[in-house]
Amino acid sequence: MPSCPNWTVERLVRHVAAVHAWVLACIADPHGSEPRGERPPKVWDETLPWWDDTRAQLRRAFDGGPETPAQMPFPCYEANLGAWARRQAHEAAVHRVDAELAGERDATTFDTAFAADGVDEALSMIIHRRSADWSALGASGTVLVHAEDARRLWSLTLTPGQPPALTGPAEPDVTLSGGADAVYKRLWRRPADVSITGDATLLDPLETP
Repeated sequence: MPSCPNWTVERLVRHVAAVHAWVLACIADPHGSEPRGERPPKVWDETLPWWDDTRAQLRRAFDGGPETPAQMPFPCYEANLGAWARRQAHEAAVHRVDAELAGERDATTFDTAFAADGVDEALSMIIHRRSADWSALGASGTVLVHAEDARRLWSLTLTPGQPPALTGPAEPDVTLSGGADAVYKRLWRRPADVSITGDATLLDPLETP
């Protein structure tokens, strides 16, 4: 796969299916620990129908409403269905791009509001899951991320030994700009037509896991 060189489409499908099953386990036991979802079948012809059923169960579970409690192992998210719905929407979106690229198709262009929300999630939550130990980070400076069509700006400060921090507007050392769809994909390390002005190495700590 062009965007995931060590993966095949089958591995991609099994990954997304397993994640959906794991989230179902988190929802089913909102106050438990170490949820274990079912594993997809090992036979390819059985995987797709199994995933379809799992995905349908997950969509029905989300009908419980955004404030419904759900187990959430990521501390930066709220422990409810709303947080899981957001996370799974972007999980599926990014991997949809992977599947499209693997099939030599043009990648989907995501809705501006949806893509901007994905940028916000990546910068405010996802990048902090990249490493539990930021002591090796030596970068220092200010990064400006601009989703032009969404008219949204994110300013982040990089300090040696600390995770990137969202801050108020400041003179940037590097600016990443473009349409929300392109910026979203760039932060997830997928092909995107963006503009980078300044020290591009300062964007490295902002890449998603």
